Amino acid sequence: MSASPPRPPSAPPPEQAELPATVIAGITVQALLDDPGLSFPLRVVAGAAGLGRRVKSARIQKSGLALVGHFHGLEAWRLQILGATELSFLDGLSPEARSKACNGFAGLRPCAVIVSRGVTPHAELVAACDAHETPLLVSEPKSSTTISALHNLLDDRLAPRARIHGVLVRIFGVGTLLLGRSGIGKSECALDLVMRGHRLVADDAVECKFQPPGRVVGSPPALLEHHIEIRGLGILNVKDLFGVTSVVDTQVIDLVVRLSDQGEAQGHLDFDRLGVEEHFHRILGVAIPELTVPVRPGRDMATILEIGARNELLKRAGHHGAKAFADKLERSLLGHLTPPSPDDLALAVPRVKVDEKGGRG
Repeated sequence: MSASPPRPPSAPPPEQAELPATVIAGITVQALLDDPGLSFPLRVVAGAAGLGRRVKSARIQKSGLALVGHFHGLEAWRLQILGATELSFLDGLSPEARSKACNGFAGLRPCAVIVSRGVTPHAELVAACDAHETPLLVSEPKSSTTISALHNLLDDRLAPRARIHGVLVRIFGVGTLLLGRSGIGKSECALDLVMRGHRLVADDAVECKFQPPGRVVGSPPALLEHHIEIRGLGILNVKDLFGVTSVVDTQVIDLVVRLSDQGEAQGHLDFDRLGVEEHFHRILGVAIPELTVPVRPGRDMATILEIGARNELLKRAGHHGAKAFADKLERSLLGHLTPPSPDDLALAVPRVKVDEKGGRG
């Protein structure tokens, strides 16, 4: 067996093919107004004919320069905010100049314009938005509060998403995604972990969502929430069986564990024996540490997964047990003219033979 040098953690390469992401093609202004997650009401005062326009970016724009005719940088797919500064500028204009400025601004056809602080918009702005079918909305909070709330909401609603066939559990606070072929025992592992006090997030299907600055959050589909399928028992409600502390609605995916019996099925082991190599699984562009764990009858998989989660916590704290052992071995072999080869490292680990029937030699 040979081992490759550890990869630098700064730029982990994908070990698995990138999962296709479902990128939300924006949401309509009307959907935003009706969204239950919106923490304050937005009142429509003009441009109702344009409520079907789509918001395609979570970044809110405060482009007061557009009112003086500088349109460079204004992006129509972003919400536009007019606060106290912009409105005071309009106050100082003559009616003709104000009408020209408002028509130039609304004529760019932004998805929506929001006036903050509950201020009644100028008549010229209302007329311009009606003429260009640009939704004009009024929010009661000040600009900073409005921008922050809309930003957080749109970050969630516009996030890239993907659905994965797997099981997600929280083990010692580590979000662990179990992957593997159908019937290999992912759900049984999850049930055993729940009985040990850990928490189920999703079984069979995991809804993954990208969350800035660079993490992936998993949750169950609404129809499958709190449920798990165990062959021979059917579909079980984990929350009803074990209580509210046995489930959690969302969880950041910190570790991917691929359960596999392919290596042993072929009569040999092809799994990482040292733990020095770093493998990653990419979900929505995020590289997540990945382990491949062999599965066979009689093996206590729940304990192994618990140890895997504990080891991941140690790595985050800066202690990598396998690398520390390799460094210790290298220091003990400094009398050699050449550094120890990967085969030397492999020989340092006791070999366990597996015969065709799966028994230890």
